[in-house]
Amino acid sequence: MTAHGREAASADGGRSAEEERAAEEERAVDQALALVGHKARARHRPPEGPGETPPKPTPSSPVSPPSPVSPPSPVSPPSPSPSSSAAAADSASAGPESRPEPGLTPSSPARSAPTPGATPPSSPAPSSPAPVVPPLAAPAPASAADSASSRPHGASSADRPASSPHAHRTGATAWHAARALAERLGRAAPLTAHRLPLDRALGHVLAEAVVALTDLPSFDTSAMDGWAVAGPGPWTVKEGEGLLAGRGSTEPLPDGQALRIATGARLPADATAVIRSEHAHCDEARRLLYAGREVVQGQDIRPRGQECRSGDELLPAGTVVTPPVLGLAAAAGYDALVAVPRPRVDVLVLGDELLTAGLPHDGLIRDALGPMLAPWLRALGAEVAEPRRLGDEAGALRHALVSSDADLILTTGGTAAGPVDHVHPVLAEIGADLLVDGVAVRPGHPMLLARLAEGGPCLVGLPGNPLAAVSGLLTLAEPLLRGIAGRPAQDRYRAPVRQEVHGHPHDTRLIPVVHREDSVVPLHYNGPAMLRGIAAADGLAVVPPGGVRSGTEVEILDLPWASASPWTEGCFT
Repeated sequence: MTAHGREAASADGGRSAEEERAAEEERAVDQALALVGHKARARHRPPEGPGETPPKPTPSSPVSPPSPVSPPSPVSPPSPSPSSSAAAADSASAGPESRPEPGLTPSSPARSAPTPGATPPSSPAPSSPAPVVPPLAAPAPASAADSASSRPHGASSADRPASSPHAHRTGATAWHAARALAERLGRAAPLTAHRLPLDRALGHVLAEAVVALTDLPSFDTSAMDGWAVAGPGPWTVKEGEGLLAGRGSTEPLPDGQALRIATGARLPADATAVIRSEHAHCDEARRLLYAGREVVQGQDIRPRGQECRSGDELLPAGTVVTPPVLGLAAAAGYDALVAVPRPRVDVLVLGDELLTAGLPHDGLIRDALGPMLAPWLRALGAEVAEPRRLGDEAGALRHALVSSDADLILTTGGTAAGPVDHVHPVLAEIGADLLVDGVAVRPGHPMLLARLAEGGPCLVGLPGNPLAAVSGLLTLAEPLLRGIAGRPAQDRYRAPVRQEVHGHPHDTRLIPVVHREDSVVPLHYNGPAMLRGIAAADGLAVVPPGGVRSGTEVEILDLPWASASPWTEGCFT
């Protein structure tokens, strides 16, 4: 086989493997969301009626029990053993296609609230069982009353299982699968809607279609300054000041006559054309108007209904309200628009080593994420409270989580397994569903996605390193917010890289790039703790495992300020 033939066969095989992997990721995402149960926040949907929610299961088994939203596994797996743990570790070190993806299923018991469209108990179970994952914290034998899912928010550390919640995680969720899960989780929440005056609707997403309330234009108007004429010329000039926009007589114009008219003025009945001022000559002495070129019937007239007819759909639901959308709505007679509220986000900055002012000193460093995340989230269309700095205090973190009424909580740092990394233990204490515990992406692989118990908000845990946090923001927070707001996804596109980009052996890599003509140039200073590269970038290149050669096309994630949308109030303020 020639070298060319080998390359072609390899490409075909790669595409086939990629399609299979995408299909597997899609199935895993569906199973994860089914296990979560899509339980809505109380303010979005009334609680289920009495008797509709079965008892909550205990977390004594790593296998999710049967429920209205969780298909039962046909066989209960045996308890983990040292040998199985070793096998799991070997699987984690294997390539991306053979590595398990436990982040696609919740690590604590599934919520038992019914989900619209979920398979009822009487329906046959899906042919493929849900993936089995290790629990968030290795549970000790306990009754249902002691289970993590039945503990109230803010349970004390004494109620935690004795085993460490920082147990070895055997795998990470694939990057594309993590983004898909985050978006679907956001879209699972029922959309609410409110009516906003036009001057407050910018950046929101339409919850209802904008339908024309009248014809546009609603009457025949002149498209030019000039003369309204009726019939063939020359035309006798009619006395009077002429027709102005918003003023003037609507009397019919007799055949063979002409009348001065301004742009936007209502055309008199029976007028057949408008002659531009520069194309006409008026003989003042004889009061006759002559055309300097051929006059075509209907020229320079905007006929009634040229743009739309009453009842036409002008904009569909899901459209982002941009400045031109506001103009069109106003022209169509709207004073307000029905839109989806912006997602509300709380930002919790963790770490005792962070300074808010001055130069780094004595082992302390400046907080780079607090000043960066709030405006970035606003650029994504969210309402963001002032970031709160909690330090490395588990009690403060627990209180902040259980008392938040936001749609999304963002934490920075504390997602690893260090002595002061409290995110995992606190999530275990409050009975959160851990949906993604690590993503196969560099930088940023320790990121996580959870949903707090009892229909609470979602939580995205970002790594503490700045560029790793940006990776988590675009991998999990951006698609989640897009789903909550009902905002459409931008069209995915690819661009060739101008030079070779080294990749990670097994994980996706996100590299800051800048567009140059018809390609993108990778930027230096792209380490996990660096911001110099992303500060000069207008996008991130999604580099597959193993890297790419110069000229290879890769997927590009645009940064919010690199495009004209979404339009939001207070961007970067």
